[in-house]
Amino acid sequence: MISLDNLTVSYGGWTLFDNISFLINPKDRIGLVGKNGAGKTTLLRLIVGEQQPTSGAVTFNGDCTVGYLPQQMKVADTTTLLEETAKAFDEVLRLEAEIARLTSEIAERTDYESADYEQLLHRLTEAQDRYHILGGETRDADIEKTLLGLGFRRDDFGRATSEFSGGWRMRIELAKLLLRRPSIFLLDEPTNHLDIESIQWLEEYLRNYNGAVLLISHDRAFLDNVTTRTVELSLGKIYDYKVPYSKYVVLRAERRAQQLAAYENQQRMIEKTEEFIERFRYKPTKSNQVQSRIKQLDRLERIEVEEEDLAALHIKFPPAPRSGQVVAEIREAGMSFGAKHVFSGADFVIGKGDKIAFVGRNGEGKTTMAKLLVGLLAPTEGSIRLGANVNIGYYAQNQEDLMNGELTVYETLDRVAVGDIRTRLRDILGAFLFRGEEIDKKVKVLSGGERSRLALASLMLEPHNLLVLDEPTNHMDMRSKDILKSAIQQYDGTVVVVSHDREFLDGMVEKVYEFRDGGVREYLGGIYYFLEKRRLESLHEVERRAPEAPAARRGDAEPAAAKPAGGAGRLSYEQRKEQEKQVRRLRREVERIEAELVELERQIAACDAKFAAATSYDESEYKAYNELKARYDHQMHEWEKSSYELELVEER
Repeated sequence: MISLDNLTVSYGGWTLFDNISFLINPKDRIGLVGKNGAGKTTLLRLIVGEQQPTSGAVTFNGDCTVGYLPQQMKVADTTTLLEETAKAFDEVLRLEAEIARLTSEIAERTDYESADYEQLLHRLTEAQDRYHILGGETRDADIEKTLLGLGFRRDDFGRATSEFSGGWRMRIELAKLLLRRPSIFLLDEPTNHLDIESIQWLEEYLRNYNGAVLLISHDRAFLDNVTTRTVELSLGKIYDYKVPYSKYVVLRAERRAQQLAAYENQQRMIEKTEEFIERFRYKPTKSNQVQSRIKQLDRLERIEVEEEDLAALHIKFPPAPRSGQVVAEIREAGMSFGAKHVFSGADFVIGKGDKIAFVGRNGEGKTTMAKLLVGLLAPTEGSIRLGANVNIGYYAQNQEDLMNGELTVYETLDRVAVGDIRTRLRDILGAFLFRGEEIDKKVKVLSGGERSRLALASLMLEPHNLLVLDEPTNHMDMRSKDILKSAIQQYDGTVVVVSHDREFLDGMVEKVYEFRDGGVREYLGGIYYFLEKRRLESLHEVERRAPEAPAARRGDAEPAAAKPAGGAGRLSYEQRKEQEKQVRRLRREVERIEAELVELERQIAACDAKFAAATSYDESEYKAYNELKARYDHQMHEWEKSSYELELVEER
């Protein structure tokens, strides 16, 4: 469908891409990965023609249309949400007019045997086929379904686009892109402004989409759930893996080990060859052999190995000072801003050592509750009371924007540090990858990721026993997210996290509070437990609404546009085949894990019986026993995730 042939991009003496080539096929699901600066966004811009290569070409085969969502884009502010979204159907409206004109002309003609008449019929058929492909018959239903899926409400449809924040405006552009149904989606960090529900909706949409997808994302779960192929950009070359992201990570490690071995072998060979040349360079009897070795080195294609970026955050939160068992008590709390009601009836207790997630659609009150906890806002209903000796560390969602851009990195910490910690500021900054001259950079020239790291570093300046973190992983790469997650897991204080990153929350939190429809609901379990319960509740809601369908047909309930028309909800033959293949694969995986769990249970039971009758202590046996239990816990967790994914696929 799209062919990238020998692309080279050079800037002066520096080469970003060096003769890279690969094909994008009609139904590919590709994740584009690589270090920051490897050229991922540049590659998307080359495909859409916003940038030209130094050499090589991008070729489109057949009638290929591209839908491109960049990280930043300008959004129109002159219409309502519904009117702006309907612009996605500009081509449909043109086709409608053409079909009407052709139909009228055909009705007036009587030269049924002429070539002109046949040509009119042919053009009408083509226009009708294209109109059908673009969803002309179901556009109202598709607009509504897409806007609701991306988190908008029906009462938002008439609002001016100028009333929406930047994140919501990006959703409007994403909605228009999805509704245009291009041959291929090029998506650059599409989940940046989405909540968990919208991310899941987009995942399912892209999985079932009939075209191709090429996306850049730092959301590991999103990549695994959408992509089936991973293309890595490294050292100006590409490496193509026909697997999702998590499997790519394993294969890449194996490839790198092989690459390192080949590199080391080549270096030894080069060293021995150069040693031979130097040793016999001036001996006439060896001149032919010396020249042969020199030519051999000249012809040799040198193996390059990408330097591993071993620079990593070293985050370890200071030990939490002692606090009371009750860290915060929220009693019938609610919040309104004038006439705008956010939520009410929040009633729960945060205990010492709790790890909690606040989740829900944007605008439902997650950040508001975080600000209530830290005292930046006061509730308009009920009360929020902190426990004894609670010391709060707060990371705001827009923390990086709150910094003084004129201060340097060092000055930013120095202004707030008190006491002996000031002697360790350089060490703290070094742990967050600010070293050497970087500590003298002004905040205003830092990237989003660097500002996030600086904001996190400020949390280390004094010990806290309650951390309230609002979207701390924004702008973070996957490795930094993993390191922050590990630091939070090891932290002995209480943590409240606002996040939409499922992989980040998985295994870290044991309670989830969902902000939805003006209320707050507690789920005693991890993030995947919450998502499973939420899915079942949604199914029950659908079942409860089912008897109301006749009333809806009478016009007493939802408008007809809310129901997909023209069989839009049915899967195509290819989609059913793909779904059946996924179900078989997931069932095999669940059965494999279940068999392993049975065997682990048998081994653990045997150890229990042995230890019960033991008269001596063998440290190695107890170590092996603990490893068995850890393996069992891990496999139980994998079983829950695989079972959840299987149920999702089977429900489609």
